[in-house]
Amino acid sequence: IESSKEQFAYTNIAEELVKLFKKQIEHDKKEMIFEVLAPLAENDVIKLQLVEAGLVECLLEIVQKTVDSDKEEDVAELKTASDLMVLLLLGDESMQKLFEGGKGSVFQRVLSWIPSNSHQLQLAGALAIANFARNDGNCIHMVDNGIVQKLMDLLDRHVEDGNVTVQHAALSALRNLAIPVVNKAKMLSAGVAEAVLKFLRSEMPPVQFKLLGTLRMLIDAQAEAAEQLGKNVKLVERLVEWCEAKDHAGVMGESNRLLSALIRHSKSKDVIRTIVQSGGIKHLVTMATSEHVIMQNEALVALALIAALELVTAEKDLENAQLVQILHRLLSDDRSAPEIKYNSMVLICALIGSEPLQKEVQSMAFQEVVSKLRSHENKTVAQQALLTEQRLAVES
Repeated sequence: IESSKEQFAYTNIAEELVKLFKKQIEHDKKEMIFEVLAPLAENDVIKLQLVEAGLVECLLEIVQKTVDSDKEEDVAELKTASDLMVLLLLGDESMQKLFEGGKGSVFQRVLSWIPSNSHQLQLAGALAIANFARNDGNCIHMVDNGIVQKLMDLLDRHVEDGNVTVQHAALSALRNLAIPVVNKAKMLSAGVAEAVLKFLRSEMPPVQFKLLGTLRMLIDAQAEAAEQLGKNVKLVERLVEWCEAKDHAGVMGESNRLLSALIRHSKSKDVIRTIVQSGGIKHLVTMATSEHVIMQNEALVALALIAALELVTAEKDLENAQLVQILHRLLSDDRSAPEIKYNSMVLICALIGSEPLQKEVQSMAFQEVVSKLRSHENKTVAQQALLTEQRLAVES
């Protein structure tokens, strides 16, 4: 129970359990203490108390003793100890304490787990790195100190019928490391995108999800990388396929977001053509109706770039996907966020450049909807409404 964990935090239970643990020799008794430690360690205050009481040193010792053993109880102990270690790193304070600016002996020991031959340790090592990579400073330090190569080597060992949990953990770590702006170019030049693309064939949704997230983080504001990936037909076709993964909302959402990101960050006609040829346009139009404002907006910006750069190529697909009707709905809906209204109007102005789409716009009484928005409380929306109204008047 949560409340009882909070009460335990006011006692010296952490210290007592660690003392007790250090004395045990028998496997069964250690297991028993582990069973009490694991749920307690879910509480952030107790995490820190356990770290301060020296639990980490005990865990590292167990790992060292059991790592090469095939005995069933040793294998179980190795798993429990390394899992608990990862759990302790989920707390911000306990994690920073163990990171010690990247100089910490614990951090160094965890690094040595990644090249190990034990799947359990590889997994725990990669998860630990993903946990250390929860703030920019740590991420920058780790990338500068060669952690990326270790993770790529680990992924390489698991490309062919590899261990799914290890793949997932290593990709999670790379995704987190790619968040700080300064790391993106370094990771791209280290070949992370190529290493990640080897998993495009994966049929495992958790791996697909992390793979998509990692690529999306890497290309953020990296025009050259976005263009290179956006022209990769195999990747784009796989994204379009995953945009239809109805059973896996996470994979579906990430695929849509990556499609849109490839266009937004590359602003490249070639990328747009590749996406049109692979049948991606209809998914971007559907994404504009998402319940998440951030996704709606990403879709509208990508569609506006398509309309500005390659309208003729995409015209047929935009028409079939009923984009004009959707924009009419977004503009008429009082619940639409200001940025959605703004970007919908920008898009309408761009679509008028196509004859069939212009006809649709004219047939749907946009003038009325737009003129209402001239008095919108958001100045930018009101201003865009005025421009859009003038533009519509000229075209009619």
